[in-house]
Amino acid sequence: MPTSLPIARRGLAALALALVLGACAQPPAAHAELPRQDPANCRGQAEITPLQPLTIVGAKGAARFMVEMAMTPMQQEFGLMCRKALAGDRGMLFDFGGPTDNVGFWMRNTLIGLDIVYIRPDGTILSIARNAAPLDESPIPAGGTIRAVLEIRAGRAAELGLQPGDKVEQRIFGR
Repeated sequence: MPTSLPIARRGLAALALALVLGACAQPPAAHAELPRQDPANCRGQAEITPLQPLTIVGAKGAARFMVEMAMTPMQQEFGLMCRKALAGDRGMLFDFGGPTDNVGFWMRNTLIGLDIVYIRPDGTILSIARNAAPLDESPIPAGGTIRAVLEIRAGRAAELGLQPGDKVEQRIFGR
């Protein structure tokens, strides 16, 4: 005699599975395969690439950073998730390798607030999402065509007076 759940229990199991799957509807497709993690279980992550220089030139002068490069899909999916701190002169640069549209970032599993700087293919800042809230899964759109995204500590863009139109100097932009 095969073992199986009684019909009523199978129906409840199917309903429970449907509820779980519905509750796990995933936001942006670019990050759909990432599981939600309990922030208490996050472990500090090592830098994913050697640090590289990046400079932003604006009305208040030059702001210099050392950035990790997120170049592969896996690096870009994980980004700064689970980090507990980010120094004021550090960041992560997400290089998409060329112009791309419809980009939006979210803060899933990101424990620290960030400023998200969307950078055009010519190296100028398109837009800045200031003080993105930790763990917020709402998409934060770029608002146009970009080549890269820079994530820095929340509030840093305001401290440095960064604005759309400022120039980003980094090797991916030919500088």
